[in-house]
Order: sequence, then C-alpha cells, then structure tokens
Amino acid sequence: MTAERLARARHVLEVEMAGLAAVREHLDARFARAVELVLACRGKVVVTGVGKSGIVCRKMAATLASTGTPAVFLHAGEGVHGDLGTLVRGDVLVAVSNSGETAEVLSLLPAARRLGLPLVAITGKLDSTLARAADVALDVSVPEEACPLNLAPTASTTATMALGDALAIALLEERGFSTEDFALLHPAGALGRRLLRVEDLMHRGTELPLVAADASLKDTLVEITSKRLGATGVVDGTGALVGIVTDGDLRRGLERAADIRTLTAHDLMTTQPKTVGGGALAAEAVATMERHAITSLFILADARRPVGVIHLHDLLRAGVV
Repeated sequence: MTAERLARARHVLEVEMAGLAAVREHLDARFARAVELVLACRGKVVVTGVGKSGIVCRKMAATLASTGTPAVFLHAGEGVHGDLGTLVRGDVLVAVSNSGETAEVLSLLPAARRLGLPLVAITGKLDSTLARAADVALDVSVPEEACPLNLAPTASTTATMALGDALAIALLEERGFSTEDFALLHPAGALGRRLLRVEDLMHRGTELPLVAADASLKDTLVEITSKRLGATGVVDGTGALVGIVTDGDLRRGLERAADIRTLTAHDLMTTQPKTVGGGALAAEAVATMERHAITSLFILADARRPVGVIHLHDLLRAGVV
C-alpha cells in the first residue's frame, strides 16, 4: 500500500513537471508584450478569474503587489454584481481562464473595452473567445491534468501560478526592485526588520539628549535622567558632537573628582563617541554596539551635528536583535 501511494504521488509530480515544461516551451514574444503592457500601466493590474483559477489569481495579484507592481484581485462573479467599480481607466486587466470560455470572465470584457483597458489573457486555449479578445494571450496549456479523470484543475493551475510568478519577477527586474524596496512592503517580516534603517528608529528633536561642553554636573545628570536613554551627547559651540556622557562615565567621574561641584560635561565625557549615519541599516547599528560593548549610538548629519540617537532597547523592540 505504501509503495502504491508513493507511486501515485510521484506520478502527480511528474505530470505537473511536464505541464511546467510545456508552458516554458510556449513562452515567446507574447510574454514580452505582456510585460510591456503592465510596465506602461498608469493604474493597477486587476487580476480576475473564478473557481480554482480565481484562487490562483489571488496569489498572482498578491505576488505582483509585493514585488512593486500595484495589483488587486477581482472575483469575476462578483464583478458583474457591483464590483466592476474596481476597474478604472489606466488599469490593465489580466483575465485567467483555462478554457477561455468562462462566462463570468467574458462578462467583464465589455466594461474593460469601454474603459480602454489593455487585456492580458492567460488561458489554455489560444483559439478561445477570451484569447481572441485579448491584446495578448499567454498559453498555459498542459498535456494533461494530474487528476486521473483529467478533470480537476491540477497541472493547469500549477502552470498558471508559475507563469504568474514569471510575470511578477520579470516586472520586478525591469523596475529595478531592490531588497530595500521589498522590505518597505514587508515591514512586519524578518527581512523588513533586518533592512530597517537607523533613521526609522532613532530618537530625534526634543527626545535627543544633548548638553553643552561646559554644562554642569547637575545639568548633565538632569539631561541623562529626563531623556531616559542612559547617556547624553556633548556638543561644542558650533553644535558638533565632541563626546558622550553615559551613566558609567558619571560614576567614574565622581570617583576620581576632587571637587564634584566643579565638574562639567567636558570633564566627564568620553571623547570620539561611536556614531552611525541615518541611512545605515539597523543591523549595522547592532553590530557596532556589539563590537564596542555599548548601548547607544548618535546619528550625525553634516559637520558632525547630532540629529538623532538610537539605543539598544529601540533595536530590541523593533525585533532587529
């Protein structure tokens, strides 16, 4: 029994791989034309279908949207019952139907024509009504379905999904979509957290702890305490960062001072504090903190002027660490 089950599973995979190979062989200038139509789109890509194809369409629209091509899914059945408002001038309609004769999909075409929308058909029948109506028709015909009855959409839906991925990735590359762009669209994901920039997390404005070099011990202590970051930057008369005073610097300064009443921020500070640029990745800030065993980094603008500070706790809260 186990051998028979494994044999069936292997057969399904072999049929689906054959379907993918067939779609690869179908690729021609029509695919390049489809890419051109989407690149020229001033609006969004609307991907439509029903049934199993509709499920594939949802995934296709999601992949396009997450890789830099604005896209939405329109259920073709719902489209003729009020959701046609999804379509506006400037959009591109991508219609998916293996038979090319799905009534709900075909019923959307008059509205698409009235709006002047380019139509990309993804179908297994290039002589179908849908294919003939399209500006470009992409062939996803497969030799057979993996279903033993050759009825349930299996190899054909796999092929359609793979072609949708090919379209999304071709567009991604044409647009020069980068890992940073991907991270902006996935802020809650691991990649998004890893590619957060320091400027996205830093304290700035009134939250930035700073004192003048001649600030008294009391004023320095108040600044460190009130800003709750365990440190304060020290600036000279031009506003340039010349040092940092941490809780540890305070303790060490008090231990060695002959008269603490005369202490200033300049007396207490550590010179040449570690800094980072606002455009640096948060992961780089973590690496710098770990390398130097520190918990705060000041972010500098031109002429060494501090514009922000980031604490290890900020990076922990953001999930970078």
